[in-house]
Amino acid sequence: MKIRTALTLKNSLVTAAVFVLCLSLVYVASDRIRSKTFFHDLKSEAVTKAHLFLGGQVDSEVMQSIYLNNRKFINEVEVAVYDTSFRMLYHDAVQNDIIKEDSTMIHTIVANGDMEFYVDGYQCIGMLYDYGGMKYVVTAAAYDGYGYDNLASLLNVLIVLFVVGLSLLFVSGYYLSRAALKPIRDIVAEAENITATSISRRLPVKNEKDELGELATAFNDLLSRLEESFNSQKMFVSNVSHELRTPLAALMAELGITLQKERTPQQYRVALDNVMNDARRMNSLIDGLLNLAKADYGKEQISMQEIRLDELLLDVRECILRAHPEYRIELVFGEQDTDDDRFVTVSGNLYLLSIAFSNLIENNCKYSPDRTSFVQISFWDKWTVVRMSDNGTGLSDDERQNMFKLFYRGKQEHVAAGHGIGMALAQKIINLHQGKINVLSDEGKGTTFVVEMEHL
Repeated sequence: MKIRTALTLKNSLVTAAVFVLCLSLVYVASDRIRSKTFFHDLKSEAVTKAHLFLGGQVDSEVMQSIYLNNRKFINEVEVAVYDTSFRMLYHDAVQNDIIKEDSTMIHTIVANGDMEFYVDGYQCIGMLYDYGGMKYVVTAAAYDGYGYDNLASLLNVLIVLFVVGLSLLFVSGYYLSRAALKPIRDIVAEAENITATSISRRLPVKNEKDELGELATAFNDLLSRLEESFNSQKMFVSNVSHELRTPLAALMAELGITLQKERTPQQYRVALDNVMNDARRMNSLIDGLLNLAKADYGKEQISMQEIRLDELLLDVRECILRAHPEYRIELVFGEQDTDDDRFVTVSGNLYLLSIAFSNLIENNCKYSPDRTSFVQISFWDKWTVVRMSDNGTGLSDDERQNMFKLFYRGKQEHVAAGHGIGMALAQKIINLHQGKINVLSDEGKGTTFVVEMEHL
């Protein structure tokens, strides 16, 4: 069942229940008003007949004759008059006697005064009537045929009103729910046209402040993230294919040339050295790509721990110098006004942060004539700040802007081997830890990387 049909049915059921309740209250209220009005009229008629009889203005036989003649055509009031000792003084029709008075009823009326009751659908009253200083008991009974006919007509009107009103409410509710859900149909229709090849399309947003607008906006944001991810994947695959093709082509060419003819042991050794260098280059590229993939994990997917950045930098320095003895790394720890270790302690992943700082420091050393990196750690406010500087030739504006692009190599790519992964990887890792990374450089004045991370 579609939502619009379900909404229409539920709305109609609720409306029908409320409608029935309201119409029932109207019917009950009308019946109460009819009953109260007829009892009042019945009392007035009883007083009139009792006054006429007791005053001797009309003979009792004439009054009985009028009653018997009238009751054939209209619902005439049957009146009886008793004294307080239960002696009947007058009765319109003893043979009919709707109320069937007895001594108990008479004594009750004398003791309590007026009373109203029903007998087989007839409305009846009993009352004390004071005339000429004497008290009399007057009873009256009649059938409110006119009132019941009006009540039956009202019931028919209410039933018709219920059926017609509910039908109109159902139809109007259906079209209102259809109109209210039209934006959802538009969203569904547009979403069905969005595929991997047309992921740049977006859902229509007519009103950003209503619920459907918020849903469409959230879905569009999701599409934007997916589009960015797809584009990154396409670029990544394209660049990886290009980067892997170069060492593979060199490796195959070297092996092809070597196998063309017999060579001396020395020539084979040279060829194998070249093959080994190409293999190392491929291994380095693959390691960088794997680390790049790890840096793309969400923060909740990697293990985090408390890390002292000064100790981490000491470990990174030792690892770099072990692999490159010709490098020089000068660590400078800023003066601290407190011995609290929290100012140099951050929450992060030890492996990833080690890779990030290794790449930044190695970049200093590789492109500096004296192969030196100056590393300074300090803190201010809520940030721990690490600055890594060199005395190299610096970067141009274009190189500085593209420094953190994947596979980008600057004008000095001939100075040192690389794949253009290290800087992009370092930025991803720092961003993953909600840190900031900036590069400060002018041509001929060296380069400084500034990393800021929130300490504990």
